[in-house]
This record gives sequence, C-alpha cells and structure tokens, in this order.
Amino acid sequence: MARLLAAAVALMAFGLSGCAPVRTYVALGDSYSAAPANAVQDHNPPGCYRSDHNYPHLVAPYLNVTVFRDVSCSGAQTKDMTSSQSVSPSPNPPPQFDALDANTRAVSLTIGGNDIGFTEIITNCVSLVNAGTPCHDKYVVNGDDQISDRIKAAGAKVAAVLQGITKRAPQAKTFLLAYLDILPDSGVGCFPQMPITNGDVPYLRDKEKQLNAMLKSVAAANKAVYVDTYTPSIGHDACQLPTVRWVEPLAPIAPTYPVHPNQAGMNADRDILLPVMHRNGF
Repeated sequence: MARLLAAAVALMAFGLSGCAPVRTYVALGDSYSAAPANAVQDHNPPGCYRSDHNYPHLVAPYLNVTVFRDVSCSGAQTKDMTSSQSVSPSPNPPPQFDALDANTRAVSLTIGGNDIGFTEIITNCVSLVNAGTPCHDKYVVNGDDQISDRIKAAGAKVAAVLQGITKRAPQAKTFLLAYLDILPDSGVGCFPQMPITNGDVPYLRDKEKQLNAMLKSVAAANKAVYVDTYTPSIGHDACQLPTVRWVEPLAPIAPTYPVHPNQAGMNADRDILLPVMHRNGF
C-alpha cells in the first residue's frame, strides 16, 4: 500500500497526463522588450510591433519551461499591465497580466520608460544646434527637475506591477531589466548623430541612470531580480559605430525604432539575462 501511495504521489507530481508539470515563461513590457522593426514582426496584434528575435524569444528556448508567452508591446506603460493598451492599428491587445496564471514560473520585463515620457523627452531634447542646455532648461524650472519627479512617481507604479505579478503568479520569479546605455557614459555626445547638445548630454545621461537606479531599488523591495543590462552596455551607446552600438541613434541604420535597441542589443540582453535566469533555476 505504501508503495502504491508513493507511486501515485509521484505520478501526480509528474502530471496526470504523464507529461512534465507546466512551467510557463511570460514576457511583459515595452518596446525595449518588444523590439519594434527588428527581424520578423509578430502581428498579433500588429500595433505592438513585437519581434520574434527580441530577447524573450532568444532566451526562451534555453529555459527549463514548457510554455512561452510574449505579450510585450511597444509603447506600453505600467497601466497597460491591467488594462487594454491603445495601439494603432487596432485591435488593441488585452491587459498584459492576462498572460499570467498559476503555472507561470518566470517573468521578464522592461517597464517604466514610457511612464516618464520617453518619446516626449527625446523629442523635446533634440536641438538643431549644438549650443546651450535647452533640454535641462525645459525640464528643470526653479530648481524643480520634472523628469526626476516623474521617475519618483513611476517607482510606485513599477512596484505595483511587481506586486501584481506576484499576486497573479505566486510561484513566479520576476526579472526586471534595466535600460541599455543610450548616450556615452562619460564626456560629451555625438552631435548631430544624436542631436543632443554637449551641455545636455550629462543631464540626460544622469536621468537614465536615475531611472535604472529606481528600477533596481523597486526590484529589491519587491523580491524581484534586477538585471543590470546598463553596465555591460557602456561603450555600446548610440554614438558608437554601427558595428559596435547596441542602441541606434535618432536616424537608425539597423532595423529598429530611433533610440531603441538593434539586434545586437537584443542579443546582448539575451546574453546578460540568460545566465541570471539559469542561476535562479530556469
């Protein structure tokens, strides 16, 4: 009887169908996960501009999981985890959290950049001439740094996302990625390749570092794994040669959106993330 009971327990652990238990990897996030215009685009839905060669697709085959779902979507904000995101052309995708379930064991995402107005900031900080600090002057008024304020406010939103993942997928380990280095980590930029004035480059560089520092702090406070993709990307910023950079400049040469990771950047994210996931049992 004891042997029969042990065999029954083992069978249940293996799965009633005789298959291994379902272990799902879910990829969430914004365009730094989705990789718009890279490689072959997944048109489900077309407005998310999601690549089949983004970093989630690149790591998935090497993980100890049985199901992979990628619902990352360009333009996503934290609110789009729990509500339908407005994309064009329609149909709009369902909330990204709909991809989570009790079988989810691993979740990866980049999120937060659109909550602080990534596209707006890039647009407003472009300058026709390499003079002055027009970006700094726009966003720092009477000593109040509006971008810093946005980053602080986004922290609570990112924390809510991580908590929401845990609530919906209590057995999942969440991997929160940093944003790749966009501007040179020191010195000036590369006007006009990146039309940010030399005076504004240190300011914008510091804002990206502040954003990544917020993500690191929020991840630690919510038992998520922060994946530092920024430090390895130093020297691969948008000012580098096409064969070196992981992020394209405002006028990209490689297939991707302006100021977004190219395929080398997606490959780098894979190479950085995969060992971290392996160390956590995947």
